Amino acid sequence: MIRPQVRDDLALIPGYHSPQLDVAVRLNTNEAPEPPPASFSAELAEAVRHIDWNRYPDRSAARLRRGIAELESDSARRGFTERHVLAANGSNEVLQTLCLAYGGAGRSAATFEPTYALHSHIAKVCGTTVHSAPRRADFSLDRTVAEELIRGESPSITFLCSPNNPTGGVEDDGVIRAVLEMVESVGGLLVVDEAYGQFAPTTALELISEDRPLVVTRTFSKTWSAAALRLGYLLGPTWLVDELEKVVLPYHLDALKQAAGVLALEHGAEMRDRVEALVSERGRVVAAFGDLAVSHWPSGANFVLFRPDEVPGGVLWQRLVDRGVLVRDCSSWPGLTDCLRVTIGTPEENDAFLAALGESLSVPARDA
Repeated sequence: MIRPQVRDDLALIPGYHSPQLDVAVRLNTNEAPEPPPASFSAELAEAVRHIDWNRYPDRSAARLRRGIAELESDSARRGFTERHVLAANGSNEVLQTLCLAYGGAGRSAATFEPTYALHSHIAKVCGTTVHSAPRRADFSLDRTVAEELIRGESPSITFLCSPNNPTGGVEDDGVIRAVLEMVESVGGLLVVDEAYGQFAPTTALELISEDRPLVVTRTFSKTWSAAALRLGYLLGPTWLVDELEKVVLPYHLDALKQAAGVLALEHGAEMRDRVEALVSERGRVVAAFGDLAVSHWPSGANFVLFRPDEVPGGVLWQRLVDRGVLVRDCSSWPGLTDCLRVTIGTPEENDAFLAALGESLSVPARDA
């Protein structure tokens, strides 16, 4: 048999993977450290009993989209409606839908590295050429570099991640406005990825309007303790959401996912409390770094990027694994030599990480 071949442009693209090891403390994938409230699970179990399994789900996911619009209208002091919302199977499907609609053959996307790897990965899978420019040494965005890339390449889609993954930096309002003006000048679309937006002090949601080519993407995976649910969404101009509706598959959001999303939104107060607790724990972990031989960067997310001062990053990663703690090794990412990223966990998990980190940094060279 002659095997069919994938597209030439896909042949050399590696898959996206994150190690899943059997360790006591997993702090490598930025998940919420605790499950949803017990009442959520009970409510969802009851809701399942009333699903008409022989019928297709609500194709428009209207109730879920209305709930998201109401939630984000409060946080952004705006008047969003369901027409401003697209919900999908995780924010990654949202990104894919954007690339299918506005990317593709003959079009390009812009990223600023280091940043979330799936921005470029999904764009390439959708046949979109990717142009990247480096961030400054402190991982902030250089407006001059951004302007050279955007005006030089005229990308159809420009990605900004705020807080940026894996660096944790938050783009200030002035930077986002400046990049938006650049994007508008070349007829492109600006996508601000706020997967960790609830942990940050600012949001680009307030900039969304009908006359701006701007969308903001978010997810239920982090603040809503629902990574297993795979539910994400974007908010943007109604005309853009209308175009995206042409691209998504019919009935792509199943009835169970829609029911779970609606129920999750009813636990907003509990989720906000958890966000505050994680932000507090983030501060405690960062403060502890001050007594250790590591450098770190400011974070507005539920993780912190750090680099050991005297030990190679890969060596430190293995030492932590040997002590039952898994963090993300970012050493192979652009500009992140020897860098590791730790998710903020429960107080007990954070204690275990800090203890393991201290031990790992103090291992004598002969025992390494």
